[in-house]
Amino acid sequence: MKQIIFIFMAILLATGMASAQNKAVISADETSHDFGTIKEANGNVSHTFKIKNTGEAPLVLTRVIASCGCTTPEWTKEPIAPGKTGDIKITYNPKDRPGPFVKTISVYSNGKTGSFILTIRGEVE
Repeated sequence: MKQIIFIFMAILLATGMASAQNKAVISADETSHDFGTIKEANGNVSHTFKIKNTGEAPLVLTRVIASCGCTTPEWTKEPIAPGKTGDIKITYNPKDRPGPFVKTISVYSNGKTGSFILTIRGEVE
């Protein structure tokens, strides 16, 4: 009986270790962007963040949510292969929003438990 339990635990441990090694990992060289001073009259401003998969399995971006309706995200919908990059384009609408701003974008994926946070900031004249 002890041998059966030992064999079962060994198989369970080996399976867990194998699956832990084949995970996607989300990363980015830049997680914050400063637009500086922008003019409201010039309209929307955009910045594209490069997201990298530093893991060993395909990275899938499942949801990208901005902290405000004035910020619109667009992102790579297909899986990002290990070692490759994808894009998250963030567009900020400064209309009727004078003064400084800081907005966060929450990126949900299979590469991290919880969200991966990106930030944009600037000041509207």
